Amino acid sequence: MNKRSEPRPHGGEHTTVDPPTSPPEGRGWDTVLRHDLPASLVVFLVAVPLSLGIAAATGAPIMAGLIAAVVGGIVAGTLAGAPLQVSGPAAGLVVIVASLIERHGWPVTAAITVGAGLLQLVFGVSKVARLALSLSPSVVHGMLAGIGVVIAIGQVQVMLGGESRPEALENLDGMPELLSGPHAPTLLIGLATIAVLIVWPRLPMLRVVPAPLAAVTIATLLALGSPDVTTVSLPDDPLGAISLPALPDSDLLAVGAGVLTVALVASVESLLSAVAVDRMHDGRRADLNRELLAQGAANIGSGSLGGLPITGVIVRSSTNVSSGARTRASAILHGVWMALAVLFLGGMLELIPMAALAGVLVVIGVKLVDPTRMRLLWRQREFGPYAVTMAGVVCFDLVVGVLAGLALAMAQTLWRLARHRIQVAALGEGHWRITVDGSLVFLGVSALTTRLSAVPPGQDVTVELHLDCLDQGAFEALRDWRTGYERAGGTVRIDEIGTAWYHHAAAGGRPTTTRSTTNLAPHWFAPWQHWQRHRDQRTDVRHAIPHQRTEADPMILGVQEFERRSAPLLRPLLAELAEHGQRPARLFVCCADSRMVPNVITTSGPGDLFTLRNVGNLVPPSDSLGDSSVGSAIEFAVERLAVTSIVVCGHSHCGAMRSLLDGDTDPNSHLAEWLVHAEPSLRLLQAPIAAAQSTAPAELAPGTAAAPSAEHSESEGPGAAPDAEAAGRDQRRPNSAADAVAVLNVWQQLTNLMTYPLVSEAVLAGRLTLAGMYFDLAEARMYRVDEHDGTLHPLSEPLSQV
Repeated sequence: MNKRSEPRPHGGEHTTVDPPTSPPEGRGWDTVLRHDLPASLVVFLVAVPLSLGIAAATGAPIMAGLIAAVVGGIVAGTLAGAPLQVSGPAAGLVVIVASLIERHGWPVTAAITVGAGLLQLVFGVSKVARLALSLSPSVVHGMLAGIGVVIAIGQVQVMLGGESRPEALENLDGMPELLSGPHAPTLLIGLATIAVLIVWPRLPMLRVVPAPLAAVTIATLLALGSPDVTTVSLPDDPLGAISLPALPDSDLLAVGAGVLTVALVASVESLLSAVAVDRMHDGRRADLNRELLAQGAANIGSGSLGGLPITGVIVRSSTNVSSGARTRASAILHGVWMALAVLFLGGMLELIPMAALAGVLVVIGVKLVDPTRMRLLWRQREFGPYAVTMAGVVCFDLVVGVLAGLALAMAQTLWRLARHRIQVAALGEGHWRITVDGSLVFLGVSALTTRLSAVPPGQDVTVELHLDCLDQGAFEALRDWRTGYERAGGTVRIDEIGTAWYHHAAAGGRPTTTRSTTNLAPHWFAPWQHWQRHRDQRTDVRHAIPHQRTEADPMILGVQEFERRSAPLLRPLLAELAEHGQRPARLFVCCADSRMVPNVITTSGPGDLFTLRNVGNLVPPSDSLGDSSVGSAIEFAVERLAVTSIVVCGHSHCGAMRSLLDGDTDPNSHLAEWLVHAEPSLRLLQAPIAAAQSTAPAELAPGTAAAPSAEHSESEGPGAAPDAEAAGRDQRRPNSAADAVAVLNVWQQLTNLMTYPLVSEAVLAGRLTLAGMYFDLAEARMYRVDEHDGTLHPLSEPLSQV
């Protein structure tokens, strides 16, 4: 099974998990016993040291971390919208909670947790969960990195024998004194914990035991011989020691700000964790609004019982998934085990040294500062908001850091939205081209006017706009310059590639992308007259081809446009094809009609199609005399290029089929001689299909055209259903008799292809597939021509299955 490494969206370990190959199983007892029970025990063993350490880092009662773990497992697990997510106290809230406790005391902080839970319920009911995912990832990860730095610095203080303070700078101020005389046993235990956490995951034989549990166990054993090492202190009566919340009697504004901060950070952390957990398994996707309701209910319960704020925690959740959990029962059971541990294993928990918990938190804090994430943000030019947010959280507080990061992210986004590139080029003989790419808004007016003023007066100027946006300020600046320049004797032509922002603003309307607009289509697929309209043809050619006075040639202008814009992009590909030769997989037979552009309607490029074009997309039978071009192309494609399919593509409004139907072609012309090969298609329309069946080839290989199974009158055409079964198909009828002939003509050419020995041999051997298509010009839509009855069907299956 392939493993994939998921980045932490909100903190915790960078965890490698084995995603289940199938959706989670049902909720039967067998699933719970086989999968969820073992997973819950592993999560419990990971959660114990984390819950104790987070409580110690915040300055809250140790019981508060355990209560939060119990409520997070049972309440949030029962109601969760992300069933495999495990909730509990999280490192991402350590700095916030520590500040609240220092300012308001623990009972008021518990009340703030209740208020945050109520606010989360409002968030969930109002269905705003996905808005949290709109936050800039650089700010979110910068916030977590700042929190990680603060946690690490504070817990190093504990390892040195001091006490952790909420502010990182305050802890740094006291660091020199502690370094001058550290408490050796405490430091040794902390370092041993860190060493085990780093080395343990690298030992394959020991990975069965979670690294935090192993580190805390080893540290506890080391501390047994050191009586002066501070250990966890739990109340003798855990239930009686629950500290209930208390309403504040002053500073209500600060309390309200705390409620909002805890609610927002806890919600974002939980939602990002839920999204990450979704990527780790193939089961039911998370309901984010329901997850917010679950988190709100859990925080109300935790705060009411004197517990820490709760979020979804990626460390426990990823452990849950990788341990094989299938349902929410695993998260719930982990909460049950936590409750039992508090009630009956308090003596064992009190053996754990505080330095060991500090070591665990140091590692967690350092991992929140993810170098991989930083490199990614640097490459994506998002590192600025990340660094500002992290620095703000470390040097000031979380709110200041996040607001500073958001402000920079918004400024950066505004700069990108307003970014544009202006190129001014002299083409010689009084001709200039100004190219503007990007978004041209009022912020860029100064740069625009500066560049425009560099063009000498009295010149012929083409302003080429490739714009995502043109606001009123930039439009007026460009319009005013054009007006003034033309008054001074120059000429200015505005040529827009894409949305016609300028022309619509000049007409007093809004930009549109309807096909009635005359300046919308990119040059690479629009007709010459579309994008060359309004040009001074003679001067364009004269300045493009110096020293020549020729009449304007739209094709020359098109070639110049290709060489200027497309050739630099295609040159590496064409050079490779030139060196290694062509290997097209398909011979594409279509009409020479100028409205049929095979590479456009198939979205293909150089080297994809071996194209054969002629009037009427005809394939004369192999025994026909007088023309060998079609036969040579077929032989070259099948024998030399080894194509795997041949597609015959007809189209609506075909002039050749109209001439065939009207019979108005000069009988002595080459066209009349050529259209003789299309007369079988006309007979299929005019004569009863039964007669056509009698003249059809006796042997047709699978995948080739067979005779239609019902009569097609001239009024009905080949789209008429031959029987009740066909009547139920999703078919499309040709719009006219000429279109009906065009469809039957495709059907007939598939039959003619089988008269070529190379083709029939390859088809019978399974090396070649024949297929018919029909392109409706007015609809710009392709259809498949049924090889059995000539009816039209939407193109919905691979040609290899036709």
